[in-house]
Amino acid sequence: MMIIKNRYTALILLIHLFVACSNGNRSAEDVPKQATKSEVASKVSKSIFTELANAVFTIQTYDEKRILEKGKGFLVNSTTIVAPFSLFKGATRAIITPLNGGQQMEITHYFANDRINNLILLQVENIDATPLKLYGASTIDGVKTTVISEKRNNTQPLFTGSCIQERIIQGRKLYNISNVNGKISWGSPVFVSNGSVLGMGISEELNYELNYFAVPASEIYTLLQRNETAKPLVELESQNTIRNAAVKGIVLETDFGDIKIKLYSQTPAYRNNFIKLAEEGYYDNLLIHRIIRDFGIQTGAADTRHAKFDDIVGWKGPGYTIPAHIVPGLYHKRGAIGSPRKADDKNHNRRSDGSQFYIVTGRKYLDDELDEFEEENGIKFTQEQRNVYKTIGGSPHLDGSYTVFGEVVSGLEVADRMTMLPVHGDFRPIADIRLKKVSIEY
Repeated sequence: MMIIKNRYTALILLIHLFVACSNGNRSAEDVPKQATKSEVASKVSKSIFTELANAVFTIQTYDEKRILEKGKGFLVNSTTIVAPFSLFKGATRAIITPLNGGQQMEITHYFANDRINNLILLQVENIDATPLKLYGASTIDGVKTTVISEKRNNTQPLFTGSCIQERIIQGRKLYNISNVNGKISWGSPVFVSNGSVLGMGISEELNYELNYFAVPASEIYTLLQRNETAKPLVELESQNTIRNAAVKGIVLETDFGDIKIKLYSQTPAYRNNFIKLAEEGYYDNLLIHRIIRDFGIQTGAADTRHAKFDDIVGWKGPGYTIPAHIVPGLYHKRGAIGSPRKADDKNHNRRSDGSQFYIVTGRKYLDDELDEFEEENGIKFTQEQRNVYKTIGGSPHLDGSYTVFGEVVSGLEVADRMTMLPVHGDFRPIADIRLKKVSIEY
């Protein structure tokens, strides 16, 4: 959505959020080998899938003793179960139960997570099961799928479907499973005919119909390659204030060069959230999807990672918003970093998007223009602000309405070059520019 003030006001695109549709020394042999295309054609009996059920688990998450969510997960190496990340919002622990029966076990730690693809790798110990093998072929043409039934004593322990196409849903690359003759539970492994895993099953309601998908095995494999040390589940949502306050530097690596930034201690919720997402790799390879001359650049939308050139993007965040925190003295000077949000008529509390941010390049303003902004927005600029806006520049029309939580330390000229590029009507650059990586230096 776009805010248009008066003839003096630079444009900024705002964000509409909606739903569209025990250690780090794990050896190489712990990572599952990927299946080849030739393996897909092999014919196997139901007894093989019955054996594979040893590696599938029901997962119940808890916040201390309070029950939260229930789903599935499956073993991908000797110490790791993959499951839907969404099951673990607010969770401090989980209980897993083997699908084919057996002893329950408690989980309190995880290795890594991927918010965009809804994946989390859980640490497990002493699992008496063979890890499942991930599908590694580059094509899904003609692939038939199989899912193990939750009913252990069912005379028909399997149900089947077809994998019809690859789709991009809210920034995620998914395999659409069609002709399903049963229910695919969240987190269930979706197999191909030889027993390798095509991906992790999820469902989404699209156009008022329930659709089944598989998060590709390649995304699971990529997450496994991080080889991170185990961390307590409680850290998923905690804000490590002391550690984050000790950050020495943050570098935004882009296709046009590096931009070094700092985040303000006066807005700790925004600082901690940004660092958390950066450490998770959330920002890696997202598009800089809005560039507006005399205003700045904007990035951080999850739906831009796999976006095609004609896709409408900029709508997808991490699934939450952040309360506004407008601090006197933090204003939209040139180089400021702020958080976009929905418009006031749909967002009375002015809560900010959970991941997107903009960098102000701005322009210089005259006293008459600043007077007009004061009258329109019911604010009063300090003499310092007036001097900065007249001599250095910025975007003063946003002051008092949007949260500023950081500033550029070096590399602002990189953003300047971007704002000179040609764009489509929605301010998306005609040629893609990517935020390749956000690096945190402690």
